[in-house]
Amino acid sequence: MRERKKRELQRRLGDESDAADAGVGGTETPTEPIAIEGRSHLEDVVGEYDVVLVDCYADWCGPCQMMEPTIEALAAETDAAVAKVDVDANQRLVQQLGARGVPTLVLYADGEPVERMVGVQDRATLDGLIERHG
Repeated sequence: MRERKKRELQRRLGDESDAADAGVGGTETPTEPIAIEGRSHLEDVVGEYDVVLVDCYADWCGPCQMMEPTIEALAAETDAAVAKVDVDANQRLVQQLGARGVPTLVLYADGEPVERMVGVQDRATLDGLIERHG
């Protein structure tokens, strides 16, 4: 099912992603965080990219605001796709992700969750995790 979704997304992206890839295998990761709009959207994103860092955040959360520049830099500067899940708008999804506090970061590799961190994380730690699973 994941492969079917992946092919469907690639087909929809069509020439855009082919041109962006310029002969490189796989789908080029976005340089900005992806705002997740629900469970199926998250599944599509996790299925499309090899490594996805999911940031469960809240606008009212001070530590989440502190992490924002790091999250944006990871999206722009690493090979991982970065997805953001607003805990207030996606409460059921957040429960399914096992996030009991914010920020919670879940790292997916090859469609499977491989790491889960709660609280503020430094850039070096997150870079290392992405590198290890990338």
